[in-house]
Amino acid sequence: MTIKTETEKPVLTYSKCRGLVALVTAFMKQRRMGLNDFIQRLATNSYACKHPEVQSILNLSPPQDAELMNANPSPPPSPSQQINLGPSSNPSAKPSDFHFLKVIGKGSFGKVLLARHRADDQFYAVKVLQKKAILKKKEEKHIMSERNVLLKNVKHPFLVGLHYSFQTADKLYFILDYINGGELFYHLQRERCFLEPRARFYAAEIASALGYLHSLNIVYRDLKPENILLDSQGHIILTDFGLCKENIEPNGTTSTFCGTPEYLAPEVLHKQPYDRTVDWWCLGAVLYEMLYGLPPFYSRNTAEMYDNILNKPLQLKPNISNAARHLLEGLLQKDRTKRLGCTEDFIEIKNHIFFSPINWDDLNAKKITPPFNPNVTGPNDLRHFDPEFTDEPVPSSIGCSPDSALVTASIKEAAEAFVGFSYAPSMDSYL
Repeated sequence: MTIKTETEKPVLTYSKCRGLVALVTAFMKQRRMGLNDFIQRLATNSYACKHPEVQSILNLSPPQDAELMNANPSPPPSPSQQINLGPSSNPSAKPSDFHFLKVIGKGSFGKVLLARHRADDQFYAVKVLQKKAILKKKEEKHIMSERNVLLKNVKHPFLVGLHYSFQTADKLYFILDYINGGELFYHLQRERCFLEPRARFYAAEIASALGYLHSLNIVYRDLKPENILLDSQGHIILTDFGLCKENIEPNGTTSTFCGTPEYLAPEVLHKQPYDRTVDWWCLGAVLYEMLYGLPPFYSRNTAEMYDNILNKPLQLKPNISNAARHLLEGLLQKDRTKRLGCTEDFIEIKNHIFFSPINWDDLNAKKITPPFNPNVTGPNDLRHFDPEFTDEPVPSSIGCSPDSALVTASIKEAAEAFVGFSYAPSMDSYL
C-alpha cells in the first residue's frame, strides 16, 4: 500500500491524462462551433455586415507569421482546373439554392448531405467534392466516369439518378436522388445475416442493375454492401460510380488495380487483365455475406485474406439450399473463364435455378413487394443513417456560393484571428 505524505504532489496517471485531454477537447469543440456559428451568422447578415465595427472584424489583415500564412485559403483553381461537367452541368445553380440539413455520408473527396431545395422544397442527396483533393490525387478521370455513368442511369430502377451538377471555384456539387432506407451494410450489421428469400430478392435487383450497366459497356468494379442502398420501400439502389470503367466491350478487358479488399476478384489481385465477370465475383461475395454474415474469404489480416482469395477453396456451410450453393460456386469461381456469366453475362445469372422464383419483368417494374420495409416516415427520417455521419455538424463552407468567396475568406481570417480565444479550423477542413 502506498502512503502519500503532505508534501507529495498528486501523480498525473495515463488514465487521468486521457480524461483531461477528452475534457479539454470537448470544451474546445464546443467553443469552436460556437465561434464558427457566430461568425457565419455575422457574415451572412447583410445589415450587420454594413456596421463599421463588423467590417473591421471581417477585414482583419492576415497574420504575418509564416506558418499561419500557409493556413490562409489558397487562390481559386486556375481556369485549367475548371472541370467540364458536360451535359449534366447547370450553370445557373449555386449552393445557396439549397438548405443543407444533415451529413449522411463521407468519402475520399468530400461528403454527401441531405439538402432541401429552397424553391420547390424537394429533398436531394448532394455530393460535395473538393477539387483540390481530386486534382492532388489526379482522380479527375474517376470523377468524370462517375458523372458519365450517372447520366446514363435514368432508365434503370435500381441505380441512383443524377438530376444535375454544378461547380464553384473549389467544389463540385452532384444533385442526386435522396435514398433514406439505409445502406445494406447497415442492415446486415444489425441483423448479422438474411434468410435466403430476402437475400435472393436483393441479389436479383443487384444483378439486374449490373446487367444494365454491362449492356452500356460499363463495369461497376466496386460492388459492396456500403454501396447498396435501400429506398423508402425497401428496393435496392446502387450508388457511388467512381470506380466504374466505361467502354468495356463484351470481350474487352481492363487492368487497373482498384476495389475494396474483401471483394477483390483473384484476377484483380493477380494484376491480370479482367473483364465484366469481375462484377459477378463481387455479386457472389455480397450474396455470400448476406447468407453467412461475412465475406467469403474474410480475415482481419489483409495479406492472409488476399492469400485466401487466391488459394483457399470456397467453403460453404450446409445451412443453405443446393441452388444457393450452386450459384455461389459459379459466381466465386477463381478462374474467370469458368465463372458464371463469362459467356452470356447477365442472361446466365438470370436463368440460374436460384432465381427461378423471380419474375424479372415484375422485378424491374417494382411489382414484387420487398421482403423488408424500412418504414421511414418521410425525408426527415434519418433512423437508417449511421449517427457517425448525422451527428456531424454541417460544414459552413458547403453553402457558400462563388459570389460570397470574399466574405468566406474574411470569415476564415476572422476565425484565425481569434486563435488565442478558441481553436477554429478552416471551414474546408470539415470536408
